[in-house]
Amino acid sequence: MAPEVSDIFARLEASKKSYTKTKGAEERPDVVGPHVVKLPQGAVPDYIKLTKYQEFCWRTLESFVKLKAKPNPKLEQNLLQAHMKMRTEEYVSYVWMTTILAGAIAAVLAVLLGGIILSFLQVDAALVLVGLVLMVIIPPVLAYMVLVSRPASVAKRRGRDIDKRIGAAMSFISAMASADVNVDVIFKELSRQKIYGEIRDEAEWITRDTELLGIDILTAINNAAQRTPSTRFQEFLQGVVTTSTSGGQLKPYFLQKAEQFEKEGKLEMRSQLETLGLMAESFVTVVVAFPLFLVVIMAIMAIVPGGGGSSDMTIILLYAVVGLMIPISQFGFIFFIWNITKEASL
Repeated sequence: MAPEVSDIFARLEASKKSYTKTKGAEERPDVVGPHVVKLPQGAVPDYIKLTKYQEFCWRTLESFVKLKAKPNPKLEQNLLQAHMKMRTEEYVSYVWMTTILAGAIAAVLAVLLGGIILSFLQVDAALVLVGLVLMVIIPPVLAYMVLVSRPASVAKRRGRDIDKRIGAAMSFISAMASADVNVDVIFKELSRQKIYGEIRDEAEWITRDTELLGIDILTAINNAAQRTPSTRFQEFLQGVVTTSTSGGQLKPYFLQKAEQFEKEGKLEMRSQLETLGLMAESFVTVVVAFPLFLVVIMAIMAIVPGGGGSSDMTIILLYAVVGLMIPISQFGFIFFIWNITKEASL
């Protein structure tokens, strides 16, 4: 009996070790490491491509940016998490050039507008000067702030998309793992499923690291955990690496994570339904009942002589309530509810 038991444990250990091996390296041991991958006929590799304007910015400010720009690891990380295929120096040149152009255009428009105002209108010159200075300063400042914060904003949007789809993606991963599919093949198949949104892009980068760069699957997963914008997906990937390196089994881990994310998804859906119910009650009170009572009261005040103020002013306020307050409040509620339902449908 002893030899049979030892044979069983030996086979179990061998299967556990082969579970995390990269399929390409396992089938072709002669191509371990970086190697040439033949593309289909007519296919064009997807290199980093800049727009013509971005190329102009980089060619114009290349030497100045390399001389004056300081290392910015945070911007580099945000560009990586946002999957914006630009180097940090290229994006800095793009931001600086856009800011300079915005300031120049704002200055020209301010000079023209100031000349027109001073020529045809009797306005205090000091007041015009203050307005022109603000007109010159505000556009470049806004352009700089928007462009600098854009990578972080795109990364956060990608993180929200990953968090919304991670439950469904985990069901796919656990189903593949139940069939004893290798981890690299699981992520390769996941990268082909467009319904998983940004998770598909993360899996695609993992497949790129293993098949094009020759990196082993655990290192590729660890690199993906460092660059993903989603904390939940990062914890999942780090758990894969920890479970594999500590000698654990990945199949139970995947099943456990699928169950966990399913429960969390149900709790989030219940919370969103409660929020929608609260918004519906607020809509009836704020947008329907309150404006109706206000319109009736103001109409009575406008009809009754001496009902508190000028009737003309009351009618103007009534127009403002009917024409501005009610449509704007309805649009705000509709947009908020649409945004919630859009996120819930992912």
